[in-house]
Amino acid sequence: MQELFKEYLQVHGYWVLFLGTFLEGEAILIFAGFLAFQGYLDIYLVMLAALVGSFLGDQFYFHIGRIKGPQLLRLFTTFARKFRKALRLIERYGTFVAFVSRYTYGFRIVLPVILGMTTFPSRRFLYLNFLSALAWSIVFSLAGYLFGKTASLFIEDLRSYEPYLMLGLAGIILCLWSSHFVVHRWRKRHARARLKRIKSRPRRPKTGHNHR
Repeated sequence: MQELFKEYLQVHGYWVLFLGTFLEGEAILIFAGFLAFQGYLDIYLVMLAALVGSFLGDQFYFHIGRIKGPQLLRLFTTFARKFRKALRLIERYGTFVAFVSRYTYGFRIVLPVILGMTTFPSRRFLYLNFLSALAWSIVFSLAGYLFGKTASLFIEDLRSYEPYLMLGLAGIILCLWSSHFVVHRWRKRHARARLKRIKSRPRRPKTGHNHR
């Protein structure tokens, strides 16, 4: 069974990883890093597939925004809701946003699209996108690889416990994702409560003197 799994991954694993990172893919990249530690995949090819997939993905989103940005805002309410927030991030952080867009929760795809709708230079985005994709592919693939390395310090025969380790890794990723979601909801709720308090404060009457 393990040999069949290994053969399947060696044939299809890199294409699946490429497609996953093209769309988003932190979770699939971490799993690929762990499978590379187990010998099913090559860690350098994992990094390369993730680099190419994530780089081409954001290039695609950027140019879609440049060509079809207004239509996307009309068709997808998610883009419309996040448009102003994304613009504020771009205005506040400028060029840095192009580098960190794939690390931002909730704006992974939206930011490149909206950057494409602005006057942000295409060549500058290409350079920053490549550097960001390179760092991202290395960091998250090594995260999965080091998870396997750490587990091997405590478990002698990892192959016997692979299903449990995969479930444990999935649980860790789910917890990390859930923490982002909870923090986002808490901030949103806190902002609404603060806005409600501001609105509920009694307005002081304006004082002034009438001049004849």
